[in-house]
Amino acid sequence: MASSQVPTKLDYYDDMQKLESKARVLSFIKGDDGRETLILDATVFYPQGGFITAAGVDSATTTTTFKFTVQDVRSKDGIVYHYGVTEGCSVEDPKKEIKEGTEVFLRVDETRRKLNSRLHSAGHLLDACLPNVGLGHLKPGKAYHFPDGPWVEYKGTVPQNELQTKQKEIEIEANGLISKGGKIIAAEMSYDEACEWCGGSLPDYIPKVANESAN
Repeated sequence: MASSQVPTKLDYYDDMQKLESKARVLSFIKGDDGRETLILDATVFYPQGGFITAAGVDSATTTTTFKFTVQDVRSKDGIVYHYGVTEGCSVEDPKKEIKEGTEVFLRVDETRRKLNSRLHSAGHLLDACLPNVGLGHLKPGKAYHFPDGPWVEYKGTVPQNELQTKQKEIEIEANGLISKGGKIIAAEMSYDEACEWCGGSLPDYIPKVANESAN
């Protein structure tokens, strides 16, 4: 879908606390799963960032003419796809109102975003704990940081007879780090710098390309 589109500008890279923004519609299509799909020139919605709403703005009257409730947000080849349902259109066919170039107002569900952010940070907290409990040989792989069942997958093995002990050690280490407190920041750096910051390795989904930055 939309392979000829230019990459979506990710506004949250400029301000990770940003919850509102404006953008223009590039495409309004049916997704592979049949759902309505909105592609914009820029977005403040984090890929797979959960429930959000986008209110359409008529540039001539600056009045709200429709509401697009986003159910899911995914990124592919640099393009962000907003999947959801449209409400409140003044015409029967939403495509006649949500046209290319239409200005839209984006608003993130703040409560949901903060919860997802905390779960994401918890995953990185686990990464920091492992070397401190003798599990530095485990390498991070896939992860899922959402309320219906967050998890982190690591590559490597732990002897069966040590699993319960290590689980308790990780819990104690995590509680200790939380008690110390610390700042959560967003930064852009080279692959090697990011690798050093993350204990010597990065997940496989981050490409190792010369001069490419990692966030």
